[in-house]
Amino acid sequence: MLRRQMPGHDLHHAFVTGASAGIGDALAHVLARAGIHVVLAARRQAELQRVAASITAAGGRATTVAVDVGDPAAITAAVQQADRELGGLDLVVANAGVAIQRHSAKLTWADCGTMLDVNVVGATATLVAAIPGMIERGRGTLVGVSSIAAWRGLPKLAVYSASKAYLSAFLDALRVDLGPAGIGVTEVRPGYVRTAMNEGAGKLPFELQPEQAAQEIFDAIVARKALHAFPLPIAVAMRSMSALPRSVWEPLARKFV
Repeated sequence: MLRRQMPGHDLHHAFVTGASAGIGDALAHVLARAGIHVVLAARRQAELQRVAASITAAGGRATTVAVDVGDPAAITAAVQQADRELGGLDLVVANAGVAIQRHSAKLTWADCGTMLDVNVVGATATLVAAIPGMIERGRGTLVGVSSIAAWRGLPKLAVYSASKAYLSAFLDALRVDLGPAGIGVTEVRPGYVRTAMNEGAGKLPFELQPEQAAQEIFDAIVARKALHAFPLPIAVAMRSMSALPRSVWEPLARKFV
C-alpha cells in the first residue's frame, strides 16, 4: 500500500532532473511513496516512461518531460511549464550530473564541455527557473545534488570536482538570498553510489545503492537541512582532507593517480 502525505512534510509537487536512472529514479520513487506528484525530467523518454509506469503501478503519480538539461532554454521552459500546470512546484531537485574520469594531461574540451553543460549550466538553469514561482507563493524548496568531490579537487576528476564546488557555492548564496522569502535550499553531497556513472568500477569505499542514497536525500529535504553529506565515514574523511595543506594533500592525492 502506498503511503500518502507522510508526516513531517507538506510537499505536493516535485520536479526531478536526471530521473530516468540512478539516484533520480530512486528518489522519484521515494517522493511518490510519500504522496508527492513527481515530474520526471531527462533526455530519454523511454526510460522516463519506465520509471513513471513503475510509480503509477505502485499507486503514485508521475508525469514525464523529455528535455536536455544541458540546454538552459529548454530546461527553463520545462520547469516553468510544470510550475504553471501543477499550480506550483513545492520542490525542485537538480539531480542530473555527468562525471568523466580523465587524467588532466588527457582532457579535451569535449570532456569539459559535457560536464559543465549539465553539472553547472543545467543545474543552475533548473533551480533559477523555479525561483520566481516560489517567491510569489512565499514557499518552496530547492535541492542540488553535489558530491563529496566538492570539498577538494580529486585526481582524474578535475572538471567534475570543480563543477560540484561551483554548485555548492551557488547553493550557499541562494540560501542566504532566498531564506527570507520562505524558500529553503538543501545541498546533498553523496559519496560513492552504484550507478551507471561508475559502471565498471570495482567495489568503491562505503558504496551505497541508489535507493539508500535517495532515502538519505529525502530525509535531508524533510529535515530542511542546509547540507547533508553521506555516508558519514567518507564525508568526515573528505571534509578533513579539505583542511590539509597543499604540501600534504598533493603527494597524498598523487598516490591514487
